[in-house]
Amino acid sequence: MKKHLNILLAPDSFKESMTAKEVCDAMELGIKRADENINCIKVPMADGGEGTMQSLVDATCGKIYKIKVMGPLGNAIEAEYGILGDGETGIIEMASASGITLVPENRRNPLITTTYGTGQLIKDCLDKGAKKLLVGIGGSSTNDGGVGAIQALGGKFKDRFGKEIGFGGGELGKIDNIDLSELDPRLNNMKVEVACDVANPLCGDNGASNIFGPQKGATKEMIKILDDNLRHYADIINKQLNIDVAEIPGAGAAGGLGAGLMVFMGGKLEKGIDIVIKYSGCEEKVKKADLVFTGEGSIDFQTQYGKTPMGVAAIAKKYNKPVIAFAGNIGDNIDVLYDLGIDAIFSIVHRASNLNDAIKDGKINMEKTVNNVIRLIKLRII
Repeated sequence: MKKHLNILLAPDSFKESMTAKEVCDAMELGIKRADENINCIKVPMADGGEGTMQSLVDATCGKIYKIKVMGPLGNAIEAEYGILGDGETGIIEMASASGITLVPENRRNPLITTTYGTGQLIKDCLDKGAKKLLVGIGGSSTNDGGVGAIQALGGKFKDRFGKEIGFGGGELGKIDNIDLSELDPRLNNMKVEVACDVANPLCGDNGASNIFGPQKGATKEMIKILDDNLRHYADIINKQLNIDVAEIPGAGAAGGLGAGLMVFMGGKLEKGIDIVIKYSGCEEKVKKADLVFTGEGSIDFQTQYGKTPMGVAAIAKKYNKPVIAFAGNIGDNIDVLYDLGIDAIFSIVHRASNLNDAIKDGKINMEKTVNNVIRLIKLRII
């Protein structure tokens, strides 16, 4: 074997089993058991969804902060955000403050849920000196167009009587005037990148309310109200700010938070995996590697659509680096992945077991599988 083989470890988390950093650590243990001279380059990854903040904080030696914010139903909750290792890039997952998992199923109602807590996280990032902001907007419980978040940052949305509207998507139809005179001025110098992998517009049949409303608890009657309200919101924005946001792809993400971030914070919507690759320095590290290991909890034909292993493989293919992927579960029709940059796929599950045991044994199973793969590679090279 090459004396100083360099292996890049760039996996996503294995949901409920290991964070991406823990996957990296388990891979490294397996590699070192087979050959302690192999150099491991660890880059915890994500695709812009759950776990992205943790992965980028780990990859850049940043820090996570926890604060009290307003939850989607107006109650106080604890949420978290990160500052990357550069000390000036904040990273937020809106789901931490305004996510659907924070609302019991029997209380889900996008007429009243708010993104106010997400705005509070942004404000705290500003207070910590952040100059750039990365926002993951998956997993929302809201349909308020991001109005709650902007209210938390000083923006005011007033009805025809000059009174501030309340929280939730059900209030947007009352907006008569948008007052940004007290919006936090620090936002003017903030670069905002939004991890968004959906292209839904704000309104209409494919808009936020019709497509995502039902999973947030909206009935057919509520969906019509929510969609009409978002259209009114878009009309007011167009009339007063001269920004036509209604049909922009991605504006409907997270119940219209995509639109709110674009309009009021100059946010730029990007694929989640592209943001993670950029801020983790993954591409530069691929260049230095002889071999790339990636993976996530489940790999199947859908992995090709913006998932972490595919994003890593695309970069590796650019530099002709071989890629081996690891998964807890290997699903159907994975052959397509071999044509897109992944050279081999291994399941880390060694025996028949239930899901709970597979999750619990994730670290040791990863270590054992990677150890065997390295031993096989050594046989092949020698």
